[in-house]
Amino acid sequence: METPVCRFDCRRPQPDSPFTERQIKALESIMHFRRYEAGAYLFWEGDPAEAVYYIRKGHVKLRRTTDDGRDLLLTILKPGDFLVDFDHWDPNHRNSGQALDEVEAGVIPLPELEVLLSKDGELAYRFAMWMSLLRRRIESKLCDLIMLGKPGALASTLIRLTNSFGVLQPDGILIRLKLTNTELAELVGTTRESINRMLNALKSEGIIDTAPGGRLRVLKLEKLREMAGCPECPACPKEICSI
Repeated sequence: METPVCRFDCRRPQPDSPFTERQIKALESIMHFRRYEAGAYLFWEGDPAEAVYYIRKGHVKLRRTTDDGRDLLLTILKPGDFLVDFDHWDPNHRNSGQALDEVEAGVIPLPELEVLLSKDGELAYRFAMWMSLLRRRIESKLCDLIMLGKPGALASTLIRLTNSFGVLQPDGILIRLKLTNTELAELVGTTRESINRMLNALKSEGIIDTAPGGRLRVLKLEKLREMAGCPECPACPKEICSI
C-alpha cells in the first residue's frame, strides 16, 4: 500500500500554505478559471504582470531563459499553490509560466486582488508570507545549483522532488510527478546528456531506479543527502526544501 509523503487537496490550505480556509475562499471569490493544455503558456517572461494564478489542477513550470539562451526551470507549482511572479519594483513578469500537464488555474486580476488585500490586513500579511516562501524556495534551490556542483545539485533536486511529490513505498520513495530528462536538466542547470550520465550512475549504485511508467524512485535517500551535504537537513525545513 502506498503512503503519500505529502497529500494535497486544492480546496483546502496546503501544509506549507500560510492561508486559512476562509482566506482561500475569499481569494476564490475574485477568481475566474482558465484551462491550459500541456505545454501552453500562462504568461511569458517580459509580459506585463496583470494577475496572480491559483493552481487548482495540474502543474505549472516557472522558467527563465538565461543570457546564453539556456532554459532554467526555477520551480514547479502544484495544486493549491499560488503563482506570484512580480514585485513592487518590476511590473513585468521576470519568468515564464508553462503548463507541465493539463492545468486549471484561477486567475486573480491584480486590481481586484489589491482591493481585497486593502480590506483585509491579515490576508495581506499572509499573502506576503507566501511570496516570501516562494522566493526562499527558489533562492535555496539556486544556491544548491551554485554551491554543490552538478552531482550534488541533482541529489538536492531529487530530495526536493521526494518532499514535494513523494509516495512512500516498501522499497523506497516514488516521485509521482513524471519528468523528462530534459526537464530534470533544466531543474539542475545542465544538459540532458549530463543528466543521463548522472542518473545512470545513481542507478548503477542502487540509489535510484525507474519504476513502471517511467517515474523515478529513490531507494537510498540517505545517500542523496550525503551527496547534497545535508545528512540531517538541520537548517532546511520541508517548506523550503521542496521543488
